Amino acid sequence: MSDVVTDLDQLVALYGDPRPASLTKEVSALTPEYQAFIEAAPLMAVATAGPDGLDCSPRGDDPNVVDVVDPTTLRFPDRKGNNRLDTLRNLVADPRIALLFLIPGITETMRVNGRASISVASELIEQYTVGASAPRTVVEVSIERVYFQCSRAMMRSRVWESDRQVDRASLPTCGQMLERVSSGEIDAATYDDGLEERLRADLT
Repeated sequence: MSDVVTDLDQLVALYGDPRPASLTKEVSALTPEYQAFIEAAPLMAVATAGPDGLDCSPRGDDPNVVDVVDPTTLRFPDRKGNNRLDTLRNLVADPRIALLFLIPGITETMRVNGRASISVASELIEQYTVGASAPRTVVEVSIERVYFQCSRAMMRSRVWESDRQVDRASLPTCGQMLERVSSGEIDAATYDDGLEERLRADLT
């Protein structure tokens, strides 16, 4: 017998049926309770798929990372980044999107699956402009499925507990990682010296 699971029946036999509540909680539009969680989230992970593969990247904003337009629609600006455009490239090819919302100190998370479009509508660009900084695009998500994820992952990881905070100095710097993968073409110290200033300048 192979040690690799390749058959759906085999997988279901290993785990058994899902608990009824885990199916009941999945709906096609935001309830007021689900909306409250999403509106409280300053951070989310965005997952997309495209011809070149998969992508999962973080998005953050203050005080909330998305706007709830109505029970089946979310919007968020694409703020300044590294211009890799991994998420947007994928959405041009495949509109499917998955969002995972995280709230500091809260152990439940919210999950949204749906389809997204990329807008350059002037009124939306203006709506999300901060100071003199305007996003190039705004992403609109049509919700197909939404549900909350229970606390187990957060409880196991203890991610929000103060004694789990990691000292940044204990890990390689961004410059050190880049120096390694560039075989020395990028100097770690030079890159790191101006990193915080560059990041702050590009927050919006």
